[in-house]
Amino acid sequence: MSRLLPRSAAPPPEEGRRPDKAVARTAVARTPVARTAVARAVTGLAAVLVVGALLLPDRVERLTPGAFTRIPVEAIGGAALLLVLRPGAGRVVAVLAGAGLGVVTLLNLLDMGFRSVLARPFDPVLDWILFDDAQAFLGDSMGRAGAAGVVAGAGALVVVLLASTTLSVVRLSRVVVRHRAVATPAILVSGTVWVVCAALGVQVSGAAVAARGTADVVSGRVQQVRAGVADRKAFAQEAAVDAFRDTPADRLLTGLRGKDVLFVFIESYGRSAIQDPALSSRIGTVLADGSRRLGASGFSSRSAFLASPTTGGGSWLAHSTFASGLWIDNQQRYRDLMSGDRLTLTSAFRRTGAWRTVGIMPGVTRAWPEGRFYGLDDVYDSRNLGYHGPKFSWTPVPDQFSLAAFERLEHGRPGRGPLMAEIILTSSHHPWAPVPTMLPWDGLGDGSVYEAVKKSGKDPEEVWEDPAQVRAEYGRAIEYSLNSLFSYVETYGGDDTVVVFLGDHQPVPTVTRDRLGRDVPVTIVARDPAVMERISGWGWQQDPRPGPGAPVWRMDAFRDRFLTAYGQR
Repeated sequence: MSRLLPRSAAPPPEEGRRPDKAVARTAVARTPVARTAVARAVTGLAAVLVVGALLLPDRVERLTPGAFTRIPVEAIGGAALLLVLRPGAGRVVAVLAGAGLGVVTLLNLLDMGFRSVLARPFDPVLDWILFDDAQAFLGDSMGRAGAAGVVAGAGALVVVLLASTTLSVVRLSRVVVRHRAVATPAILVSGTVWVVCAALGVQVSGAAVAARGTADVVSGRVQQVRAGVADRKAFAQEAAVDAFRDTPADRLLTGLRGKDVLFVFIESYGRSAIQDPALSSRIGTVLADGSRRLGASGFSSRSAFLASPTTGGGSWLAHSTFASGLWIDNQQRYRDLMSGDRLTLTSAFRRTGAWRTVGIMPGVTRAWPEGRFYGLDDVYDSRNLGYHGPKFSWTPVPDQFSLAAFERLEHGRPGRGPLMAEIILTSSHHPWAPVPTMLPWDGLGDGSVYEAVKKSGKDPEEVWEDPAQVRAEYGRAIEYSLNSLFSYVETYGGDDTVVVFLGDHQPVPTVTRDRLGRDVPVTIVARDPAVMERISGWGWQQDPRPGPGAPVWRMDAFRDRFLTAYGQR
């Protein structure tokens, strides 16, 4: 029967058999449509990624819709260049441009992070070595496994970012070349609109419509690299000058012989703590009360401000600047300083042979070779302060316990000689939650008592959901650190006690809101009037709380002025 049917006819389909050729042809016909739709969607996503990367700002506060409604001149110029290049050269340019765009995007993201924490952009020459410290910080906070996971995830994101921008630019370059007839007038129109908007200064939501952000970023990075390379040579020249390098030991610090001299750093204690209206009332009350209590014990004080080389973080840069008399504002300078033999404030005390020099470093959790550079006879870190209580977020040891350990291990030892101590108080290190509370000095034990204190404190994740809470808890942390120090001096200080306490840097921008600069308070406390007479010419104010009109020195100026004031006259 089938032989009698025309060749063009086909028997009716039967259940379970393959569809006839007409149905198959229909399915095939639909496939190019789906492919076209998918291809257009991928191209659209590539365009969004490339334009978004070109317009991405380098500050979190600039991440607004208006930032992405502009015209990037780099896209117009890049498309025009592809139309005049040969196919092979065009592909090479597209790959290089895509990879370069990925690098610029990565740098912008790093800038966002650095500006949010350190209030400065990322330095592509000098800041890479900070990632070693960041990994160590993650290890301390999350454990080695957690830190390794974060590092691996960050590495994967970098690879994905670079691959995505490269593939996207390559794809768009093919589209531009393939549709040359449409692309050419589109480029001309876009270029004309860009020029007109640039000439007229047209803006959307405060952002210029005629954008050239990526070109500016690349130009700025080139200048940064040149400055970073030149900085090392400049620092070597600065470090070669030292007015006290050859000063004989018997002429150093003669005005402090027989005194116990304590240099106390209070983490993140900046000008904002005492002049920001949202913080100054409570912290000012603590300072006023501390002044009254110390005054009742016979102590007097003088205070001013020091301009710190860092803000938001990087405490070690401030510590080394203060001690060395050199401006240490990046990690490369710090490394170069540590490899030299610069006379520091602390090593000057050791050189005299008249003091035992010690460091109380509760934030240190591993070997700290810098102790040798600073001339410290012994360093007590979080592992040997005798603390067996809980960590308070980042802070390994509460400030009051650190001071109590100093009293137990060094200051309170019978028959000892004069001491010089560098003490770092870390309870005011962010995230400022939970904050410890003051306890009786004789009730601290091995620190186990702090378990209940920590449980009653606030959760840092909840605090950081609200900037107002962050500022409030920062203030509470500074209050605790100051109260710990005042109570220690009041309880254990004597006629031969001299305390220099200061901040290392301003807190993060969430607290400062980019106000009041980089200054930190510095205060000298002593009972012996002769100690204060030595600095009578400094013009410092007679209060532990410096006012708005107090003198401001660069932090690197302190070493020479201190050694001059208390040296042989």
